[in-house]
Amino acid sequence: MKGYWIAHVEVQDADAYQNYLAKAPAALAAHGAKMLSRGENFTMLEGDHPTPTRAVVFEFDSYEAALACYHSDAYQQARAHRADCAKATVLILQGLPEA
Repeated sequence: MKGYWIAHVEVQDADAYQNYLAKAPAALAAHGAKMLSRGENFTMLEGDHPTPTRAVVFEFDSYEAALACYHSDAYQQARAHRADCAKATVLILQGLPEA
């Protein structure tokens, strides 16, 4: 079954965030991530948490690959660059069985 990352990000320092963007794609690619959606044009319809400035969805070959990517040294190094310039929530979701 596929695995998915759904991330909501509130960028607070766009210049410093570039350091994260310089490192994260390689870590994601190493685990077979495919970006399905990324952007700032979305509509928050429910929930009481703040609306993020951007949302991103990645697809992985499996749930396990999605988890492995997040916990990898390469991604954690990239994530460290995001810590002081953006707030993020990352949900890793298991896909449905393929028919």
